[in-house]
Amino acid sequence: MNDLIDAFSSQRIGCHIYGVCVNNLSYADDMVLLSASICGLRKLIRICEEYASGHGLKYNVKKSKCMVFKAGTKCPQDLSPVLLNSVPLEVVNQFKYLGHLITNDLKDNADIERERRALSVRANMIARRFARCSQEVKITLFRAYCTSLYTSSLWADYNKRSYNDLRILYNNAFRVILGLPRFCSASGMFAEARTACFHATMRKRCASMVRRVRAGSNIILKMIGDRLDCPLLRHCCDIYVPVIVGAKGYYK
Repeated sequence: MNDLIDAFSSQRIGCHIYGVCVNNLSYADDMVLLSASICGLRKLIRICEEYASGHGLKYNVKKSKCMVFKAGTKCPQDLSPVLLNSVPLEVVNQFKYLGHLITNDLKDNADIERERRALSVRANMIARRFARCSQEVKITLFRAYCTSLYTSSLWADYNKRSYNDLRILYNNAFRVILGLPRFCSASGMFAEARTACFHATMRKRCASMVRRVRAGSNIILKMIGDRLDCPLLRHCCDIYVPVIVGAKGYYK
């Protein structure tokens, strides 16, 4: 795959962000092609087809999708088809990539809902199968299976309702697993169990991501980490920095 990535990098076709050409994101055999125009996307796909043909490979058109991201609220409706192996790619509004649900408006509400449902399944499974275990075992299981909040550090644009629904489920999951009263204090029960509450868990995830991005050697990660005005890093820092309540208002 390195040869294919090098072929992309030599073209200078794609999205240019702060002077860095970002035309592909690759992880193992999962690849995303990025272009500011359909013409550029077709050239990148042509490189893929030529590479696959020269190595005895064939792309699965059914698993390959095309997504057009909105510019604010605007999105072109009549698009000429993008072909892969002479077959038009399906244009979708959302797609799950590496477990993260991406939508064409770049909002994170759908992915938060995905994680909320997944957390509900895990919590109910633990409560049902380990009901007779000790409190210590239940707390350990909650930490292992309910605090991961997969890809939560990538959430940067969402509405408060989606975020609060996940927070409420996180608290209720802890109550159900430990058999606590429904309306007991959330902060009190987490403090007594010496377990991170929802906000503490989110701060840890965001701090970890910021540290790893800024320490990364990849040129795309360095471009993101070096920008003080990056929306994602700014959002993570806003979550990580505690808010202190003062006599005249709120201060960070």
